[in-house]
Amino acid sequence: MDYPELSARELACKMTDELGIYISESSVYRILKQRDLIPSPNHILISAANEFKDKTNFVHQMWQTDFTYFKIIGWGWYYLSTILDDYSRYIIHWELCSSMKAEDVKRTVKTAIEKAKLKAKQKPKLLSDNGPCYVSSELKDYLKNTQKMEHVRGKPLHPQTQGKIERYHRTMKNVVKLDHYYHPDELIEALNKFVENYNNCRYHEALNNLTPSDVYFGRADKILEQRAIIKQQTIAKRRQLYYQEKIINL
Repeated sequence: MDYPELSARELACKMTDELGIYISESSVYRILKQRDLIPSPNHILISAANEFKDKTNFVHQMWQTDFTYFKIIGWGWYYLSTILDDYSRYIIHWELCSSMKAEDVKRTVKTAIEKAKLKAKQKPKLLSDNGPCYVSSELKDYLKNTQKMEHVRGKPLHPQTQGKIERYHRTMKNVVKLDHYYHPDELIEALNKFVENYNNCRYHEALNNLTPSDVYFGRADKILEQRAIIKQQTIAKRRQLYYQEKIINL
């Protein structure tokens, strides 16, 4: 009742992580269904497209970047530039721009590198589509000579190559665009709130029901190990209670 926005899967993970009690996703769903607590979502989550064929194996091996757009009433169109870590799906940096130029991409990449505190030999590969700002000689020169980063682009007219950031943008817009915005600051505040929840609170099914920050900051193995322990302890306790009740009834 306190978290109506969470799915049965997310509630099951939250209970395990925060209450130390294991309960399966199907059990959570059944309990909610019996009490008519499975509402229709106020937004639709679109299925993810096919992934980039060469899967990453660690954080900062490859970043995905893309623009998407929002219309602010009375202000016109604004463009969101995002850097997503391919392995963890963690949003490293985003910023709202008034244009989609190479200089906007350069600024986004530079800030992401500063936030990630990467050294020269740690620079990731950058994956983008074939938009004008991404194929410009200005960006090519900046990435190659200034940042020493390899830049790869997806197949033309094939957005599935950048499937992770495409999926992120769709999921984000299905939530953020539920409201109207009359000033850029209002949209920035909404985006801040969504990214904070996405990075640190939202359990991602493709990440073994971990959050992007769990994977990005190297907490994944410890959390999964603790969940396995909690599951075994919960099952053992349930068996003990079952046998105790059985003995009492005899």
